[in-house]
Amino acid sequence: MPFLQLSHIQKVYAIGQAAETSGLTDIDLDIEKGEFIVISGPSGSGKSTLLNVIGGLDAPTQGQVTLDGVTLTELSERALSKERLNHIGFVFQAYNLIPVLTARENIEYIMALQGRPQAERNARVDEVARELGIDNLLNKRPDQLSGGQQQRVAVARAVASKPALILADEPTANLDSQNAEDLMELMRTLNEKENITIIFSSHDPMVIAKAKRSIVLKDGAILHDKRG
Repeated sequence: MPFLQLSHIQKVYAIGQAAETSGLTDIDLDIEKGEFIVISGPSGSGKSTLLNVIGGLDAPTQGQVTLDGVTLTELSERALSKERLNHIGFVFQAYNLIPVLTARENIEYIMALQGRPQAERNARVDEVARELGIDNLLNKRPDQLSGGQQQRVAVARAVASKPALILADEPTANLDSQNAEDLMELMRTLNEKENITIIFSSHDPMVIAKAKRSIVLKDGAILHDKRG
């Protein structure tokens, strides 16, 4: 069975008493462990909706999402929250760092929620920060960091707990071209070194070119799915 499997996923949004609009239309998708995938397509094609459904942040109107043998769409909200906490890392376009916490505290936040010992958290933060070149920023708060630095902290937070899957929604959208390219190289290195499955959405040709598999959406359906 694939590491991640989407079967007949549909997402319909109500826009008034009678009108509806389709966000996703009968998506079938098999993803193996360790893949490095970009989802692209025009605005409104369903990229963010698909990521949110995969990550259990949004429930499909119809269909099943199975991650590493667990059918997410059959879980209670509490069980789904636990699954997200322990197995899925998220990188958001707006970084979503906690402003009152230092970079170190932001990076270890998920591990703290998981109840991991402080010594383990410290060691893992130091390791990930070195890999991402932010070990000299750990005592700074988000408002003391540039956009590129904040996004690296956000990536560090996502990977620190060693999730099986990372979902990144337009992770380079607020970065200049050099920082965007650096971030993609770092994420690809993490993908290869730690065998983390990474799925990200983007409309940036440079970002799309870095992926090992490209899935193109149009009007909520898969238009192309190409490896290599």
